[in-house]
Amino acid sequence: MSDAAPGTMPRHVAIIMDGNGRWAAKRHLPRVAGHRQGVETVRVIVRAAGELGIEYLTLYGFSSENWKRPAEEVSDLMGLLRLFIRRDLAELHQNGVQVRVIGERDHLEPDIVALIDEAETLTRDNHRLKLMIAFNYGGQSEITSAMRRIAREVRAGSIDPENITPETVSAHLDTAGVPDPDLIIRTSGEMRLSNFLLWQSAYSELVFAEALWPDFTPDELRAAIGEYRRRSRRFGATSSDDVPRGEG
Repeated sequence: MSDAAPGTMPRHVAIIMDGNGRWAAKRHLPRVAGHRQGVETVRVIVRAAGELGIEYLTLYGFSSENWKRPAEEVSDLMGLLRLFIRRDLAELHQNGVQVRVIGERDHLEPDIVALIDEAETLTRDNHRLKLMIAFNYGGQSEITSAMRRIAREVRAGSIDPENITPETVSAHLDTAGVPDPDLIIRTSGEMRLSNFLLWQSAYSELVFAEALWPDFTPDELRAAIGEYRRRSRRFGATSSDDVPRGEG
């Protein structure tokens, strides 16, 4: 966890990018048009996050439940991921952005997996902004997979069950080595996490923005951060003064 003092900038901001379909429907456009405009917003917000000095930015791009959508829409989303990596990777690398993709890769096409591997390898040593894209990701599935890994280590004798702590679980998640999100933003006015970073969000501040994702601007991002900075993060204590600075 980050410093609890009011006024502190969040180190890690996570965003549930919601509302592409509704944005398109309002304009009598196909859903893919909303997703395409959503990718443009990703580019703008990634740049803004870097300019604001955010260290970690996690974007919820495609959930493990999204496979239930029409095949044509799923195909369009996969194509947009391909396009984003091919078109933007060089600029992201030049700007010092480290790219990391979390989520299951078993159902992804080989060329998409190869593009993800290329992006992660090329940008591995960048440190200006760490960009995590949650793609084919689900929080419950992530925790279940972590439990399996821990169980295998217990069976092998490398972990004593009595020594399993929350830190042990965190170290086996897709986000191992990344601080938990200080701030989670969801666009489009919906007020739920939708299976996103369930373990990691235990003490996150939540901000629900009314703007649909394609309409989400750097000003909206700054407003959400401003709301975060006005809050006192107590982590279960009676006041922020009771929480040691820099805890976690």
